[in-house]
Amino acid sequence: MQPSDSTPELLSPAGNWDCARAAVAAGADAIFFGLPKFNARLRADNFTEDDLPELMKFLHKHGVKGFVTMNTLVFSDELEAAERQLRLIAAAGVDALIIQDLGLAKMAREIAPGVELHASTQMTITSPEGLAFIESLYPMERAVLARELSLKEIERFQAAAEGNPHAPLEVFVHGALCVAYSGQCLTSESLGQRSANRGECAQACRMPYEIVVDGEVRELGEVRYLLSPQDLAAVDVIPGLVKAGVKSFKIEGRLKSPEYVAAVTRVYRKAIDDAIAGVASSVTAEDRYELEMTFSRGLTSGWLAGTNHPYLVHGRFGKKRGPLLGEIARCGPGWVELKDDPAIPLAAGDGVVFDAGEDRNEEQGARIWKIENGCLLFHRSHSGLDFDRIRPGQTLYKTSDPRLESEIRRFWQNAKLQEQKIPLHLVVTGQPGEPLVLSAGKTSVSSTPLEAASKRALSSETLLAQLSRLGDTAYELASLDNRLEGDCHLAVSELNRLRRALVEQLEPQGGAGEAIVPATAVSHRDLLPVVEGGSAAAPKLSVLCRSLAQVDAALDVRVPVIQCDFEDPRRYKDAVAMVRARGADTGSEILLATPRILKPGENGYLKLIERAEADGVLLRNLASLQHFKDRSGLKKVGDFSLNVANPITAKLLKQAANLDLLTVSYDLNISQVLDLLRGAPADWFELTLHQHMPLFHMEHCVFCTFLSKGTSYKDCGRPCEEHVVHLRDRVGQLHRLVADVGCRNTLFNGRAQTGARFFDDLKATGLSRFRIELLDEDKDSAKRTIRAYQALLRGESDSVTLLRHVKALEKLGVTEGTLL
Repeated sequence: MQPSDSTPELLSPAGNWDCARAAVAAGADAIFFGLPKFNARLRADNFTEDDLPELMKFLHKHGVKGFVTMNTLVFSDELEAAERQLRLIAAAGVDALIIQDLGLAKMAREIAPGVELHASTQMTITSPEGLAFIESLYPMERAVLARELSLKEIERFQAAAEGNPHAPLEVFVHGALCVAYSGQCLTSESLGQRSANRGECAQACRMPYEIVVDGEVRELGEVRYLLSPQDLAAVDVIPGLVKAGVKSFKIEGRLKSPEYVAAVTRVYRKAIDDAIAGVASSVTAEDRYELEMTFSRGLTSGWLAGTNHPYLVHGRFGKKRGPLLGEIARCGPGWVELKDDPAIPLAAGDGVVFDAGEDRNEEQGARIWKIENGCLLFHRSHSGLDFDRIRPGQTLYKTSDPRLESEIRRFWQNAKLQEQKIPLHLVVTGQPGEPLVLSAGKTSVSSTPLEAASKRALSSETLLAQLSRLGDTAYELASLDNRLEGDCHLAVSELNRLRRALVEQLEPQGGAGEAIVPATAVSHRDLLPVVEGGSAAAPKLSVLCRSLAQVDAALDVRVPVIQCDFEDPRRYKDAVAMVRARGADTGSEILLATPRILKPGENGYLKLIERAEADGVLLRNLASLQHFKDRSGLKKVGDFSLNVANPITAKLLKQAANLDLLTVSYDLNISQVLDLLRGAPADWFELTLHQHMPLFHMEHCVFCTFLSKGTSYKDCGRPCEEHVVHLRDRVGQLHRLVADVGCRNTLFNGRAQTGARFFDDLKATGLSRFRIELLDEDKDSAKRTIRAYQALLRGESDSVTLLRHVKALEKLGVTEGTLL
């Protein structure tokens, strides 16, 4: 079901009507937008259900496609609402759906087969193998790749497609970069019950942090925004992406202004057209200035040019800056003189911000009052500036250019939008005494019969003159086949009525001239798993260990299932040997966790895990599901990172990947967890009862960037292997930072989360598999924590006693976090 058209597409964001108009005016081939529900940008204005038919008509009238984002997780009690929205989308002639939730994508394929299905970047597609697994579930028309991939890694998708074609690829080329892998960020959910997987990101990555190394604060001066990437601007990488076979070039920014949308779209329109034509880029210095001026935290090529951690995250600021004007040479009350003349235009009325290394909420900004003799003058009473805080050596950034903003606004508001008309091929038949029949796929029949003409017979010229009057409809007359027999006459008014009636019948067709495919009779209920009653098994505990000392502790207290998640998977064989040596005594089995992310060429980690010969695997990404799905003799558990949030997703993954167990998504509160356990067989699931929530999982390496002078693992000296590192947030909470085998960093919540208070309710659903995850506990602490939960599962303790015990063990406290 892949589109045959391989011409690259420019895809622009639209958070409201003005942004949609701006995108069309600037040359977008398609826009993506959200509705009030199931939308990862809930803070955007978004479009209403009533807007949808009118918006699609507007887009198709101008030859532009419209994609609706349903790029969030969907909970069990929302499936009916999601089905309703899918039917609405199909009826409106929407061209494509951008979807995160695997179960929702299955619903879309079955309920709205006429709407293209695009895998959102929220699905965390990072390798050809991961994409292959998604496409084994259902046909896809597009896959949006993770933003952390380099151009060379994207090229490997094309190589993998030789002889085995996959869905066309879409890549982000401009806009804000999340520090965490999309679909894998739990920070907002864990710290504030605002899930990024539900469109409620609190942007914790844009906040300041302190770095604590081996218990001591490491002074970094003005560098405090340790997790805030600069923005992406891949305008110079477009030719390489076109050559790599990328189909769609996506601009981020549904929360941005129409001026941003217009400016960025028209620059990338140039770059893409030049790349397609095979000519040198015509993007000018003025174009680059527009990109930086409309919104910028600093522009980079992101990960597309490869790994360079300090280039992507410098840590000096986390909010909009715009272009650098220069360094302050001299200053005084009401005036500033720069060391060098700015390389960009500067005029009275422009906005600037002073970078004094202050917190984002304390930094100063104002508009220039006058420019005289090379000095920037600011109104001493109305600017709001505290001139005592402005010093030589500070840097000045330009944040606003009213003249440019006005020019861009006039550009998109006054643009004469070219309509793309649908060619209409009309056939006219009839003879005196019979009705005139006008047809073009549909037919329109005259209300009165044709009369024999005494003077002015209906000629082809007369028919052409009347039937070509299609005005502002979506159609233009392409041909007229006059098959009238004999000399016929019909009133002109009736001819006009026939034309209007035919157009009304054709109007529901899509902008490409294709009829809208209606939604099917399939219901979401048809896709739900069968739930049968039965007796629940006795509770069973799994313990996830991150060190050999913790494995030893788990064996000492006879834990039946040990799961290992080591930073270095080469040590897995030692853990397996330890379990095998004591297995006869403890009866323990061991499962090994895959890395959370696998990029092209990293499947060797999975082979390393296989060679360790454990009892099973804890599968954390799509590529590992693809690799292990047909492996027999291994127990297979799908982990939390697969985002199982509803029964349809659970059924899909359990069957397609041949999984023994699924870990309940960490995005669910207790009510949603119980809904899931009642909506699917409870014995399908394992629930994590105790853990330090993994907040950010990111390609960005804090160790390399701020504890070394290197740019990647090749020259950083591996400080992650030498130091214990925490990040301290604005409220003083410490969070442990670790690096995995791929040098990807995970920041763990410093406070442990426990679901002990809900144990009885969970057990009542038939759930019997529970997990606790250790982080950095030593052997004795690990044993005490494990024993506390073993007592709870055996009924020898209650939640109040356990909470009191665990609070005593956890130095930084305990929370019920996401379960509340």
